[in-house]
Amino acid sequence: MSTELTSPPQPPELIRGNLIPVLPDDLAVYCIALLPRAAHPSLALVSRAFHALLCRHPEPLLAARRALRLSDSHILLSLRAPSSASLLFFLLLPHPGWPPLPLPSPPVPVSSSSSVATDGSRLFLVGGSVAGVPASSVQILDPRARSWSIGLRLSSTREFAAAVAHSGVLFVAGGCVPSSPFWAEALDLSAPNAKWKTVASPVHLREKWMHGCASLAGKVLAVADRGGLAYDPAAPPAEAWAPVSPVLDMGWKGRAAVVGAILYSYDYLGQVKGYDPDTDSWSTVEGLERELPRFLCGATLANVGGLLYLVWEGKWKGKGKGKEEVSSMVVIEWAGIEVTRVEEGRLRGKVVSRDTVLFPDMPRGSTITHCIALEL
Repeated sequence: MSTELTSPPQPPELIRGNLIPVLPDDLAVYCIALLPRAAHPSLALVSRAFHALLCRHPEPLLAARRALRLSDSHILLSLRAPSSASLLFFLLLPHPGWPPLPLPSPPVPVSSSSSVATDGSRLFLVGGSVAGVPASSVQILDPRARSWSIGLRLSSTREFAAAVAHSGVLFVAGGCVPSSPFWAEALDLSAPNAKWKTVASPVHLREKWMHGCASLAGKVLAVADRGGLAYDPAAPPAEAWAPVSPVLDMGWKGRAAVVGAILYSYDYLGQVKGYDPDTDSWSTVEGLERELPRFLCGATLANVGGLLYLVWEGKWKGKGKGKEEVSSMVVIEWAGIEVTRVEEGRLRGKVVSRDTVLFPDMPRGSTITHCIALEL
């Protein structure tokens, strides 16, 4: 069975005829598209034509990758400098040895009180504040084209809202006054002209300050300061909302990631734990004691290609850096963990990759605000 491929858009004059001299341009683009994205930073240094195709005019390459049905998992990271309320965004390749790739800043410079969600290939930056004023903006990042666009505004301004893409719908809750009729709302991402629709919610459940959000077992879960919430879109409206299990609520305090139908979180004692909704129980991920530091400052988690990734703020341990240079950069460490189930439902983890990434243009004291995985 053969797959018919359509030719990607022709490269601009800056690229045309200079990629691989012995090949036609459209075929050369397909050859480059077959290479993993982890190789792109090195390929961009080959020539001006390669740099233009990979960094300035990636549309032909993206079209070829879509036609070939190729995608790689990436980590999108946002950092906040101590002297600024706005965020800076970077792409991390989950392969050791690659530097961070800076991304453009969003058009609305919202603060770290914003929330993020992804539908797989796009990032949705929801709410936040500008100069201390809560925002209702929804900003959409296409990391393949490295460009932002403004989405349909929220019905209410929000800070620290719960946001997640679930079954093709962007769901947002909280982060506004409890009396707002738009306390929870949803947007159909598959409809080009869709509007935000109010999601009915009991008033007595709204007095909460959201700390995290995830999609697990067909439900939207939100952890909050006064008990977490579970929302089931498939249930009748009168039964859609309910408190989460007390077991889940006690073990989930903030950042988390779902991998293989298990919700993983990092607790204050320096342990990675997994929650199984089928048994309503937490299990410590064994086998990481000697492979990871006991306490990971600012640790966050993400599902990257089916692996559990931990990302945390580290310290420079190398040589050849002066004190002034070290104090003017940020060190981020990450580890890719393969988790398997063993006897009696226990979880065992193995670090399969790990790296230290330097951000030389970020001042010391910058913190991780958002971490999420995208397929590019």
